[in-house]
Amino acid sequence: MAIGERLAAPPLWPVEARLAALLPDLLVFRKPRRSQPELATAQGVLLGVHVTGFTALMDRFSLTCKSEHDMDKLAHIFSYYISDIVEHVLCFGGDILNITGNVLLALWTVKQNQLSDIITLVAKCSLEIQEKFGIYHTREGQDLQLKIGLSAGRISQVIVGDEQRQYLLVIGRNVDDVQVAQRLAQANEIVLSWNCWKLCEQYMFEVEIMREDEAVKLRDMRIIDPFDFDEHFDKCLDYLPHYRTSADTLRTALELDPDSTLEQTLRKHIMKNLLKKIDEGQPMEYISEFRTVTMVLVSLEFHKTAWMSHLCHLIQEAALYISTVIEKGGGQLSRIFMFEKGCMFLCVFGLPGDKKPDECAHALESSFSIFSFCWENLAETKLVSISITNGPVFCGVIGAVARHEYTVIGPKVSLVARMITAYPGLVSCDEVTYLRSMLPAYNFKKLPEKMMKNISNPGKMYEYLGHRRCIMFGRRHLARERNKNHPLLDREKELEAFQMAQRECLHQKKGQAVLYEGGKGYGKSQLLAEINFLAQKEGHRVLPLKLKEADFKQCFYAIQTLMAIFFEIDACPAYYRQECLHKQLCGMVEEPLHCLFNDLFFVKFPLSFKVSHMDDLTRQKKVKACFFQVLQEAVRETPLIFLIDEAQYMDAASWEFLETLLSTVPIIMVMTLTSTFTLCGCAQHFLQSSQAVLVPILKLATTSLLRMACWELGVVSIPQELQIYLLHRCFGNPLYCEVLCQDLLSKDVLLFHDLQKEEKNSKWETLSANVMKSTIYGILPAGSEEDQELYICTVKDDVNLDTVLLPPLLKEIAVNQLDQLSLEEQLLVKCAAVIGHSFHIDLLQHLLPGWNKNKLLQVLRALVDIHVLCWFSKSQELPAESILVPSSIKIIEQTKEQKKKKSDADSPLSLQEELSLPQTEMLEFGVPLLREAAWELWPKAQQIALHLECACFLQDLACRCQSCHGGDFVPFHRFAICSAKSCSGISRFCSYKDTGSVLTQVITDKLQLPSPQDSFQFQTKPFRSQEAFTSEHCRTEEEFLDQVNRKLAQTSPEKDMLTTKPCHCEEILQLVLSPLTQHCLVIGETTCAFYYLLEAAAASLDLSDNYMAFFYLRKASSLLGQPSAFSFLKKHKVKICQFEEAIFCCLRSEVCFNMGQITLAKKLARQALRLLKRNFPWTWFGVFFQTFLEKYWPSCSLSQPPNNPSENSKKKLAVLQQRVHCLSLLWQLYNLDNTASSRRFACLATLMQKNSAEEFANEAQVVSTYVALSQFSQNMGDRDKWLQCEQMAIQKSSLCWFSREGLLATAQLMQALAYTKLCLGHLDFSIKLGFQAHEICRHLKKPALENLVLSVLFRSAFLKKKFDLCVHVLESQWALISQGRDVLGLACFYSACLDLLLYGKGLLCRPFGECLHFIQHCEHSCILNSQSNVMLGVHSSLAMWFAQDSQWNLFEHHFSKARQLVKRTNASLFGSHGFVRFLECHVLVLQKMPEGVFMHTPPETRSQTLKYCEEFFSRCVTCPVYHQWVSELKASIMRYGKRESMSSTNIVRPFDTCLTRIWIEGECLEENNSFGRNLGIQRFDRVADVKENKDEEEIKDCIC
Repeated sequence: MAIGERLAAPPLWPVEARLAALLPDLLVFRKPRRSQPELATAQGVLLGVHVTGFTALMDRFSLTCKSEHDMDKLAHIFSYYISDIVEHVLCFGGDILNITGNVLLALWTVKQNQLSDIITLVAKCSLEIQEKFGIYHTREGQDLQLKIGLSAGRISQVIVGDEQRQYLLVIGRNVDDVQVAQRLAQANEIVLSWNCWKLCEQYMFEVEIMREDEAVKLRDMRIIDPFDFDEHFDKCLDYLPHYRTSADTLRTALELDPDSTLEQTLRKHIMKNLLKKIDEGQPMEYISEFRTVTMVLVSLEFHKTAWMSHLCHLIQEAALYISTVIEKGGGQLSRIFMFEKGCMFLCVFGLPGDKKPDECAHALESSFSIFSFCWENLAETKLVSISITNGPVFCGVIGAVARHEYTVIGPKVSLVARMITAYPGLVSCDEVTYLRSMLPAYNFKKLPEKMMKNISNPGKMYEYLGHRRCIMFGRRHLARERNKNHPLLDREKELEAFQMAQRECLHQKKGQAVLYEGGKGYGKSQLLAEINFLAQKEGHRVLPLKLKEADFKQCFYAIQTLMAIFFEIDACPAYYRQECLHKQLCGMVEEPLHCLFNDLFFVKFPLSFKVSHMDDLTRQKKVKACFFQVLQEAVRETPLIFLIDEAQYMDAASWEFLETLLSTVPIIMVMTLTSTFTLCGCAQHFLQSSQAVLVPILKLATTSLLRMACWELGVVSIPQELQIYLLHRCFGNPLYCEVLCQDLLSKDVLLFHDLQKEEKNSKWETLSANVMKSTIYGILPAGSEEDQELYICTVKDDVNLDTVLLPPLLKEIAVNQLDQLSLEEQLLVKCAAVIGHSFHIDLLQHLLPGWNKNKLLQVLRALVDIHVLCWFSKSQELPAESILVPSSIKIIEQTKEQKKKKSDADSPLSLQEELSLPQTEMLEFGVPLLREAAWELWPKAQQIALHLECACFLQDLACRCQSCHGGDFVPFHRFAICSAKSCSGISRFCSYKDTGSVLTQVITDKLQLPSPQDSFQFQTKPFRSQEAFTSEHCRTEEEFLDQVNRKLAQTSPEKDMLTTKPCHCEEILQLVLSPLTQHCLVIGETTCAFYYLLEAAAASLDLSDNYMAFFYLRKASSLLGQPSAFSFLKKHKVKICQFEEAIFCCLRSEVCFNMGQITLAKKLARQALRLLKRNFPWTWFGVFFQTFLEKYWPSCSLSQPPNNPSENSKKKLAVLQQRVHCLSLLWQLYNLDNTASSRRFACLATLMQKNSAEEFANEAQVVSTYVALSQFSQNMGDRDKWLQCEQMAIQKSSLCWFSREGLLATAQLMQALAYTKLCLGHLDFSIKLGFQAHEICRHLKKPALENLVLSVLFRSAFLKKKFDLCVHVLESQWALISQGRDVLGLACFYSACLDLLLYGKGLLCRPFGECLHFIQHCEHSCILNSQSNVMLGVHSSLAMWFAQDSQWNLFEHHFSKARQLVKRTNASLFGSHGFVRFLECHVLVLQKMPEGVFMHTPPETRSQTLKYCEEFFSRCVTCPVYHQWVSELKASIMRYGKRESMSSTNIVRPFDTCLTRIWIEGECLEENNSFGRNLGIQRFDRVADVKENKDEEEIKDCIC
């Protein structure tokens, strides 16, 4: 049975019952004795069940190199299999003694005269076990089978240990017999020992004699009348006093009354870490973990002549010593078990709560100590063998609810057992242990490879020889080599400290020491490598040294090695060492003193008379004095620098020597220290010296860490999800970043794309590269050559980075940190890890069994104090109240499970009434890797169960916030899918029935897709009919603006929408929707995952985050699978309704539109409309016919929604909403192309949108639609329809209810009015309206709309010559777009900056180089390629700039691009502005550019320029604000032509027009051209003011 189901012990079990479930009845019902060891004998029948094929199955898993996943499958299979066998044995009255590896041992204790009856009972039990469970087929192709052995007779029970820890053993000849029977049996066979056969009722069995006096094979039982097995079973029950008395439990031991004496007795037989978790009240299913441990197996073979009592004392003595030594090293003696020739002790290092960084070294040293003790002190010992392995295992509980054991399962467990027989009489270890111990290589000896049963690749093996002193110096090297391609990041201050010490040492002739202190992986070794490079570059002599932990135990080792490096004898051959040292010492040290260095440098100078009379202390002082003398002479010639990495491992004598050296010799010492290490007293005294400075090394800044990631991956940009992945795991640690990047490369989860290569595609599945190219502005290459190939990377679509496992190195580091916490803290961190990087405390409490709020807050504060967790940063601008629970959400039904677990006080609706916290109720992890490592510790079954609980909790919160009146992000989403749900059945989370369900049916039924009954206030709001619109009072612009002014002037929170609670939809997306999709994906509920991915994508688009919308939609695409090339073969992996497929297409179309993928966007929008049963024509004839229908018979295909919409009508409203949105996308897409065909399609789309919006009958939707139509008409140059649609929008904007949706429509209308006033030349009015619209947009948190308002506001202020206001607007715009990935917004921003640079009196918002840099890197972006209006202005402005500096080659480049774009623009504000800039470039070409400059394009003529002017007037009818400006340009061209025709020798004055004569040098304008500049600007403003007065009456007429 599965772990989660069989081990879900009832929560009300007392401690005694939980302890008894872990132990056999032999211990629970025994009478304790005081003697140690306890020895007792009894008669009984032993049953041994051996699971064959399990080791081979583990070997198959070990070859896949996916250890964590494999351990999970392995533990699940074994626990599922063995639990049924355990329950079957318990039903027959057996007592499970132990489950060791793949062997189960059970005992029936009876009197001698009852043995024959019990043998019959056990034989029947064995036959049934073979019949039901004899073979188990696994999906991996390796079958599990059973070999069963039986023996009967006298059995000895031995309890060894002390008062703290005790162990049960069963020994004797019959225990050996059951092992022999198991070994003789083949798969699916039952073998009886010879003694068992003699004691049984032989006539009852069909047998086969295997070997005389050895064993008998049992074939079957004979049914002989009047024998009745049921009667026999009842008879046997009388022999079993502890057989269950009720049907509720399988063991009487679980129903005992509380007994403190019994509890204390039982506690001695359970490991300490498990006892603590039981005392803490942790459920049994929370105890199991997957982690890497080190196992030590000690095998003692005894002489056969040893007596039983003496043997027990030997085991007792060995057990006491082994447990003492192992516990000192941080391990635990897990169990003791007997075999034919002796006894085995299984010890484990690294169990939960015991993890230490150097557990492999401790295991080896402890093993060698045990090895030596057993050989020297256990007299009857024949052979001692010890094996050590390290690797991932399942540490947890296996078995049934009534009887289970805590054990370890994994390939390394099998390997450690095989090594005992392969390498007898040795302390052997595997290669992983050898490498991770970090002990010197001379302590090991490589062993020959040997074949091991069922282990195909055991790997290299080593013999551990113990700690030995080797004649060897440390090596002159550092831990890291300097990488010239990866410069040092964020270490300027640290390098400055070294350079300052360098200057002081050279100038003041005093020694200086710089000690860099930082955590592991913070880049200390890399910093030393950089210092080594800089010092050698300056001609200094550098002595580098890297210390290890073992060096701390060797006195004077660091100085010995440093001086060996100084004398250059560390690397020379041993035979040449003495000669080399003699040459170095000559002239500096007297020759009679050379023999002082014999022991230190392993040489053999003759002992002089002078030295022979020195005692040891005098010799040591003389050696140090000689060193000081030598070093003093050396620094006079060349500055000397000691570089010591990992200086915390330096011995005390070396610290003392360095302190004296620092005060006497002008030498520089640079060392690194690990901050968590406790230094010795000499080291602390050294740090207090005035010549030593301690420099802390801090974590890398975010930008530096991401740049480092780009270097590691060999790219210039990484996607946002990868950035989040690295930032959440690294926390600024460069080592973690490096290891994670290498791990991602090895796992092949990334795709790389050539940045320069254009990827023209029209498929959604291949858009990731284009998205990254559009967002490249985030991270730029540090320095790249022009011809260097640049790459970007993306994450594969089917990869979920949240579930990518940590590399083993980093997981070990994090698990070490986790085990330093208390058990309560560990459990809290593990549960929080399931929720995510950030979590709400109410959801956390929901996962913690039996925790109240006070206990939760107490543990949380403790974790916050040690910085494991931190309160969610205030910089996130989260509100004080709980933003997760909008008050409008009404939970209609709570699941049965929630009602059982949570009271009313703990329900989501009462979160705000809970105990107040010091800050927000949101927390996040503050330690790198801890969350990921804690999550990986959970077994897969428990992971799924916990993620399911999170999903159940969050499901009711997945909606819009309170200020948005709730509802789905995809309007009426739940109403449109409910019919599909009713047809296909309720979608459930998790269905693993075919593999052995780990979740009960109750839990499986808990979660389903949102239902229409879970309605929200906004959705139940009545809608008005079309008649209400037509009969509504016609409002004027003045009335509308007066009401807006009144609303903005209100200060009462009850009446003013702007002073109420702001929108929290962004927080809902981050804290509810995004985690909810992850929970659904982990538990495998793809239908719900798809639903919430669509909601998350819609929310992201609503928040103008196109990249995250693409991210969610790409995940949704991977759920559906790859599309078929043939539509009739299309079959999704996830069953979705037609409406959801239409939403999916519509959202993808909007994302493609924002990405510049116009063709694909059109295709998807059409596909969405077709799914919504609203076709859009493909041909011009279809456009003509559809336009005719929409104009004259719009109601023929439209249905009227009732005033009080029912559920079915709400489905229709959902469809109508999506139709309106798709049609809006279509006209915007066709509006980008200025061809006649595209105009027709766009006009039809706007007409269909208007009709659909009026059918929708929602005020805000209708107002938004008319605003869009007004914008479209202006772009098309249709002045009458432009103003008419704007007036219609004003009339429909009743503002009778001032909801958020209505406020958004108001903001859009205000922006449109500001845009209109700007186009018509009413600049002051436009500025006023722009400020009002911006105030509303800021409250609404609509970045896209706010950016558009700021663009209009800038253009109005610019034309009004309010350049200070322009700078202020641009600063606000930069704050809005600089943190995002809006390439189009950045292009508009830099276009405005260029205008300010050209005409803004030297005002500078962004330098020209930055503007040019952006254009050069992003001009090939698909987004900018589709925006001809914006790019026309950009390239024209750049051309004008280069013309000022007479850089005509660059002018030609940008001018030619502008000339290609001008035909594709329309009459919009950006298009008209770009056209004007383009005409100015023409004037420059005619008046200022020398002849013959254009190399690739023909020069412009006067007639061509005049044609462009005429084209402007005919196209840009709806933008009269520029008309007078262009008229002045045209007049200038005419005047230039006349002068040219009068005399070709006349000198033409540059800029003899209304244009400003601008010559820019750097950032300022030339002063001698100030008159021309001012003249041009004055004329520009005069034109605008005249035009404003001229059009005033015309506008009033249009409005009226």
